[in-house]
Amino acid sequence: MITIDSLNVLEPVSAPKLPRPDWLKVSIPSGKGYSDLKSLIDAHQLHTVCEEARCPNIAECWAAGTATIMILGETCTRSCGFCAVKTGRPNELDIAEPKRVADAVKVMNLKHTVITSVNRDELQDGGAAIWAETIREIRKAHPTTNIEILIPDFQGDTDAWDVVMRERPDILNHNTETVPRLYRLVRPQAKYQRTLDLLRYAKATHSLVTKSGLMIGIGETPDEVLAVMRDLREHQVDILSIGQYLQPTKAHLPVDRFVPLDEFAMYKKVGLEMGFRHVESAPLVRSSYHAAEQAQ
Repeated sequence: MITIDSLNVLEPVSAPKLPRPDWLKVSIPSGKGYSDLKSLIDAHQLHTVCEEARCPNIAECWAAGTATIMILGETCTRSCGFCAVKTGRPNELDIAEPKRVADAVKVMNLKHTVITSVNRDELQDGGAAIWAETIREIRKAHPTTNIEILIPDFQGDTDAWDVVMRERPDILNHNTETVPRLYRLVRPQAKYQRTLDLLRYAKATHSLVTKSGLMIGIGETPDEVLAVMRDLREHQVDILSIGQYLQPTKAHLPVDRFVPLDEFAMYKKVGLEMGFRHVESAPLVRSSYHAAEQAQ
């Protein structure tokens, strides 16, 4: 098991900053929809990956009344080279959190709910029990909502996988994030094969609709992206999202390149030909971007 003290702390990365293309410009968060959702999240003492990971789509999504709720606190036990979520020693588990999440989902009257979490590798079950309780509470409070979950790998613990998957979420998402060659740099405490195993397990053992996501422009080649897409289809993944990597702070991995629009279009076309039920591929795509539309 990974201990907090053994985590690698990212050192600042110095690299020339590439100018952003026009298609990567986003709006500043504002408006009544945004402020209303912000007030609701604050009132229920919740965290969102939209804020913690500095998502570029926060203005669009929050104005439309959608957000991805992040459970198990705001501090992650892993130090991924791309992620802006705080790394360190997490606080004690908040056992009242599942109920607050469910109450917020009910107030928002969501048709499609997306839940994610930090990694909690210091816990024996990785937080699986809180995950399961959150799904149960949402079903109880607002039974008409579809539930999409973006889960960690729980260090490959199939017992933890079962605890979560037995709650039958409508979509189970676990992101691949990058190509195998870059895992030690991008996801140093994760394993590529473990990610594939989790996705296969969700399909083979629990017959769940599965989803995974990639970020590109972090040092991979198009051939490597296509190879990962083939691996995901071989593991029967249904839905794929591909987006442009954006460096959240100077302490994170630099952008290697801004991927042209025609390359994103190519991945979508090839992905559908491979047999994915849905492919969302564009610069600003993130795991939960247009998640409700994907679920349709």
